[in-house]
Amino acid sequence: MSTPSSLISKAEAVASSNPQQAEQIYKQILGATTASTSSANSDQSLRDQETALVKLGELYRDQKNAKGLAEVITLSRSFMSSTAKAKTAKLIRTLLDFFNPIPNSQQTQISVLLDNIEWAKTEKRIFLKHSLETRLAGIYLETSQFKLALSLIDSLLTELRRLDDKMILTEVHLLESRVYRGIGNFPKAKAALTSARTAANSIYCPPHLQSALDLQSGILHAEDKDYTTAYSYFFETFENMSSQGEEEGSLRALKYMLLCKVMLNLSEDVTSLLSIKLAAKYAQLREVESMRAVARAHQNRNLADFEKALRDYRDELSSDPTIRSHLAALYDTLLQQNLLRIVEPYSVVEIEYVAQQVGQGRQEVEAKLSQMILDKIFHGVLDQGRGCLLVYDQLEADNTYGAAISTLEQVGKVVDSLYAKTVKIA
Repeated sequence: MSTPSSLISKAEAVASSNPQQAEQIYKQILGATTASTSSANSDQSLRDQETALVKLGELYRDQKNAKGLAEVITLSRSFMSSTAKAKTAKLIRTLLDFFNPIPNSQQTQISVLLDNIEWAKTEKRIFLKHSLETRLAGIYLETSQFKLALSLIDSLLTELRRLDDKMILTEVHLLESRVYRGIGNFPKAKAALTSARTAANSIYCPPHLQSALDLQSGILHAEDKDYTTAYSYFFETFENMSSQGEEEGSLRALKYMLLCKVMLNLSEDVTSLLSIKLAAKYAQLREVESMRAVARAHQNRNLADFEKALRDYRDELSSDPTIRSHLAALYDTLLQQNLLRIVEPYSVVEIEYVAQQVGQGRQEVEAKLSQMILDKIFHGVLDQGRGCLLVYDQLEADNTYGAAISTLEQVGKVVDSLYAKTVKIA
């Protein structure tokens, strides 16, 4: 008779060539070990069951089978009821992580998490419940269900403050900051991040959590247009994640570093940044090439090239909300620079001609020129009757009045001084 260990080896051998057979073997092992009641073999049975659960989860992950993975997590409850709480928490986190590579699996994850949270409440597994609720709040954030995320975070924070669990408190405050940033409430996002850092300072903060804190700090500084400080946070994140081998996180931080260089009008630094040792291996990826194309367009003040980069790398540039929002601001700045470049040589220029040069609609260009005049970016008047823009020379500041006022102030001081002396003499 085959032992569970030998069956696991057999299933691993056929997993790639015959996944259906491997699936049947893993389920056979789970059924046999669950039915076994022999105390002598109980420890080995639990180990076999844990291995079979993880392997079956990996099989469904590779097949992109979210429903099958959800069933595995439900199956794992019988195992979790008979083993240590710390081990069960680790197992369920491992199984939940298998959802990450499966596309469009968020709704399945939400159903699984809600179901297991109720089970954890019934079993009085408080630590597991908090861990699952934190993950659920993260899924709500990913799916832009901000109201549900905030409601869950509020109840979580109330419980965590009572238990004084600093580690998970740091994670939840960080999540709270990301949610508030998602809805555009930056003051509360900053306050939540400060709370996360305060909690993190009182414990040993793992490198991955420290990197997440630095990344969020950089994002919030970038929202305040403080790109220099944001760059330093992103660089710290990039170094930490690279040392941990987290390529996805490292690539994200690198893209944000490149974005900061562009927003600081230092597009020429992009090439030198990509030549450093840690960044060189990412230089040929489409995500990085997209930022390089944006930097070239910005350096040349070429709106057409910028629009082409947005079209050619739509997925890479539009999927990230941070990059998308800053590139929208950059587009506006680039349009402004292009308009300035076109109108600067003229004293009178037709609006239609300007619109053709920048490749935009006349109405949009007219509105932008009007805004630039009001913001005193240049001096001019829109003559809508003639369809022209009248451009005036930059007025030089006249300091005569200021000098006169300064002189009168000094004369006043002299008169006051003389009056004080006459009073003493008298």
